[in-house]
Amino acid sequence: MKGHILIVDDDPGHLAMLNTVLSSLGHCIEQATDGLEAVRAAQKNPYDLILMDVRMANLGGIEALQKIKGFNPAIPIIIMTAYSSVDKAVNAMKLGAYDYLTKPLNFDELRMTLQRAMTHLHLSIENRVLREKISQESSFSEIIGSSPAMKKVIETAKIAAPSEATILITGESGTGKELFARAIHKTSDRRDHLLVVVNCAALTETLLESELFGHEKGAFTGADRRRDGLFLQADKGTLFLDEIGEMPLSMQVKLLRALQEKEIQSLGSDRTTKVNVRIIAATNRDLEQDVKNKTFREDLFYRLNVVNIEAPPLRARKGDVPLLAQHFLDTYSKKNRKDLKGFTPASMDALTKYNWPGNVRELENSIERAVILCIGHYISEKDLLPGIIESFKAPAIQPGSSSLHEVETLAIIETLERTKGNKSRAAEILNITRTTLNNKLKKYGILPPRDGYEEVSP
Repeated sequence: MKGHILIVDDDPGHLAMLNTVLSSLGHCIEQATDGLEAVRAAQKNPYDLILMDVRMANLGGIEALQKIKGFNPAIPIIIMTAYSSVDKAVNAMKLGAYDYLTKPLNFDELRMTLQRAMTHLHLSIENRVLREKISQESSFSEIIGSSPAMKKVIETAKIAAPSEATILITGESGTGKELFARAIHKTSDRRDHLLVVVNCAALTETLLESELFGHEKGAFTGADRRRDGLFLQADKGTLFLDEIGEMPLSMQVKLLRALQEKEIQSLGSDRTTKVNVRIIAATNRDLEQDVKNKTFREDLFYRLNVVNIEAPPLRARKGDVPLLAQHFLDTYSKKNRKDLKGFTPASMDALTKYNWPGNVRELENSIERAVILCIGHYISEKDLLPGIIESFKAPAIQPGSSSLHEVETLAIIETLERTKGNKSRAAEILNITRTTLNNKLKKYGILPPRDGYEEVSP
């Protein structure tokens, strides 16, 4: 195995000899003539291994070893020492040296020690990569989905997770944005520190500022003691700002400053505090449109939207419905101590054909309800919400119709008849808005409404 090696020795002749020998073995060599120079070089370059003498004028090998291990504990360092100073070499081993060699060097022993150290290094790297991969797979296992749309989004999240980039997760309510945030945090280098969650829509402006940045005693009425904010609680970890689109403009300015300067100022204080926090934000709003409408700051949007992850709605990944439904069935069967085995074909057909305007959250609630109401071993269509069954039984478009006009007219009439003229319910079944339904009623001349129908709003 060939590596990038730094050799450190204040004897020019010995340094030149080592350079020749190690270069002949195929290694890439850099040199330093004292411990201070070695420390500076190790801070700038990712060496695979350092070969360092113990006795040097400005800074000895033991002291340099301690400094280098302080900021890079994983790098293998081999100490060279005279036979009479073996006790120093033993002390170096206690401080983290990989091995030691006595001078004059035996070149076969040198080659074998280097090879052993390089092998150990590569095995450590492979093990770390494998552990990270297992951790990543485990963290994302809570996000259920095998559809192409979901696979693409999960892959993007996995790539972005180990970075320090700010991430903006967008998508409709109920699509699992917080699950993505938690998975990203668990697979990042910050996973050993806190993930702190704050719902920006749940707090007033004053409370939100206090929650994020903290406050001093007496900063406002009721502030009877000093309190650290969520930024400080998330220091070295991740802060998840849910519903970021609901944050007031005045708070957006303060958040932007915290992100740019990496420092915060608590309410009632004239001092700033440095923080090391990664931001993940989420919203179900169209922030680009909000920027155009001047309700969201453009500079904050670009600061947050370094990596965008768009959680797809459930209707865009219908193939995942059976997986999700079975997962929720298993979860709530166990929770309610029921022995349910699955779904009847008709009930699963209804679940997969329904459009799920509430997304995964609506599906979960529907399955929990069905589990509670089911009296057999399989969930049937009678255990599902009426709206799901009505959607399943909605009139299908028949082949042979002469025009789209006729097909839509027939569908609207039959659906209104089935809903006894309830246009809100009919619009939901047809997967259109009530306004669109009213427009089509006017367009196709299905007016005035039949007896019992709701009157069309102007």
